[in-house]
Amino acid sequence: MTVIDLTHALSESMPVYPGTKPPRIVEANTVDKDGFAEKLLSLYSHTGTHIDAPGHILPGAATLDELPVGHFLGPGLVVDASRDAGGKIEIADLEKEKGRIAAVDFVLFHTGWDRRWGQPAYFEAFPVLSAEAAVWLAGFKLKGVGVDAISVDEMGSTALPVHRTLMAAGLILIENLTGLDALIGREFVFSCLPLKIIGGDGSPVRAIAFF
Repeated sequence: MTVIDLTHALSESMPVYPGTKPPRIVEANTVDKDGFAEKLLSLYSHTGTHIDAPGHILPGAATLDELPVGHFLGPGLVVDASRDAGGKIEIADLEKEKGRIAAVDFVLFHTGWDRRWGQPAYFEAFPVLSAEAAVWLAGFKLKGVGVDAISVDEMGSTALPVHRTLMAAGLILIENLTGLDALIGREFVFSCLPLKIIGGDGSPVRAIAFF
């Protein structure tokens, strides 16, 4: 079995969504001092490679602890959207994958923006689904949609139309993925297990693909 890591590492110097504090990782205990190592973590629930639960945006919608564990695992498909840099991913870009989309649980969009991780350009002009494409995609029986960018919506958006459309259909969203180019054209199983947080609106995940 081949396993591919799709996750950015957590560190105090990592990029975070503008206005969010970076994680704090403290050496609370050390082997030399205490006989064991333990870190104190302080971080926002949407730090790094993470899941958005529907309850992140929609009042009364499902939180992480309310979703069955099977909702975070299933067959996946990577759609190559790197050619759409700086623009919208439209229905016409997705229709050719209609049969494959209908056969999977997760659609992941490779935009190539993970190569800009750690640079100011990571937060600029990444491709997103158009409002119409989001509605079209929400019509499939998917568990989730993922991107290798900071958000499924444009930076600065307050309406968050893509979030709202997909979450209203019960989908989870996975943001800040990396390495999706290795999965273009492959059949694989995608896993993005979160921490089981009571009332959890989101959680960092160790996203992987295996085949």
